[in-house]
Amino acid sequence: MNFLSFKQKLKDFVVFNLRDIRKIENRFDLRRLNEWQSKGYIKMLRKGYYIFTDIDLNEASLFLIANKLYAPSYISLEMALSHYSLIPEAVYGITSVSSRKTNRFQTKHGEFIYRRVKPALMFGYRLENYKNYSIKIAEMEKAVLDYFYLNTNIQTEDDFAGLRFNKTEFLAQVDRKKLQDYLKAMGNKRMEKRFNKFLKHINYD
Repeated sequence: MNFLSFKQKLKDFVVFNLRDIRKIENRFDLRRLNEWQSKGYIKMLRKGYYIFTDIDLNEASLFLIANKLYAPSYISLEMALSHYSLIPEAVYGITSVSSRKTNRFQTKHGEFIYRRVKPALMFGYRLENYKNYSIKIAEMEKAVLDYFYLNTNIQTEDDFAGLRFNKTEFLAQVDRKKLQDYLKAMGNKRMEKRFNKFLKHINYD
């Protein structure tokens, strides 16, 4: 298979892996991948995962890459908080949670960071459509809860102030019942106590 034929068959893939390749050509010669990397046609993000070099990289495509690069996972934590305009700083790395072990992948297009949660906590995300694919991203309420769940050092008034959290945006968007249902479902009393202190800090009634 030549490169033009290969690209045509995978043209709708933002990121593709060896399984995707085997679906279009069961006897595909993997040496072609090294050859096409040398020629600058494709780039390897991690072992077995590739993108075309002319891909349009934007927030949505990077989110989709993050979902597929280490599955199951969904965008959450700092990246989701920034997406929902809840924190002011630009975020270093595409942050996700996963039921697999904590991991990170450094690429030329940024760092993809994954933090582990129990499989039972892999809920509270929604699907955003991008080029006929579905991006998994935490709902705003779950993104905040995931952040507190994994950052156990956030405990005091000074810690809360240091987040520079956009409470106006949060209070305007939050689904209060969903927030409480998710908090209860997470089943972590220590985290619940810390989070309720935070809600008091932002004047959440």
